[in-house]
Amino acid sequence: MSQENQSPAKGLIRGEDSKTRCFWHGGKEDYRIYHDEEWGMPVDDDIKLFEKICLEGFQSGLSWLTILRKRENFRKAFAQFDFHKVAKFDDCDIERLVNDAGIVRHRGKIKSTINNSQRALEMIEQEGSLGRWFWSFEPGPKERPAAFDHATLMSLGKTDISTEISTQLKKRGWSFVGPTTVYAFMQAMGIVNDHLEGCYCRDRVEKARAAFKRPG
Repeated sequence: MSQENQSPAKGLIRGEDSKTRCFWHGGKEDYRIYHDEEWGMPVDDDIKLFEKICLEGFQSGLSWLTILRKRENFRKAFAQFDFHKVAKFDDCDIERLVNDAGIVRHRGKIKSTINNSQRALEMIEQEGSLGRWFWSFEPGPKERPAAFDHATLMSLGKTDISTEISTQLKKRGWSFVGPTTVYAFMQAMGIVNDHLEGCYCRDRVEKARAAFKRPG
């Protein structure tokens, strides 16, 4: 059977453009764009990192697609995730956000985002930048296989490193940063490349990671 006619391996789907991708975007256009253009690409910008970890916290108990489709609303509600501004939010802002139908109206997660913005300012003062701190936890080549298969990835809700990051963040006063949330954040920010073997994005992300200058 020719390669063109072969079925994708488990965990992969072939799109109308004949490109093979990780299964989880499900063919939904906005989800596919996120998979192709963002997920796994290395990020060191502090505002973007703060947005990603906050949105992963909001995602807890929900689907990522729900958060993705509300992302612009979240950005508007939380001052584009500029933590310098969010750190100054008060009780009136909390009530405004709780009543904002465009976001996830979870009081605890809203208050957590404000708290975490204040903790982010402290981290920058102590560590230089969020990027420098998070990237210091990047797994070494011996700590991870070259690529995960579908079964392994599906069973991988957290890792020793995500647990360590979670523990350290909680010691610093961050909230809604459990090991599973942190691992999803690690995948999203590109500190790991979890595009499955056979996904056309995997090599592209790996090249971006190789060219990426780690902060610090």
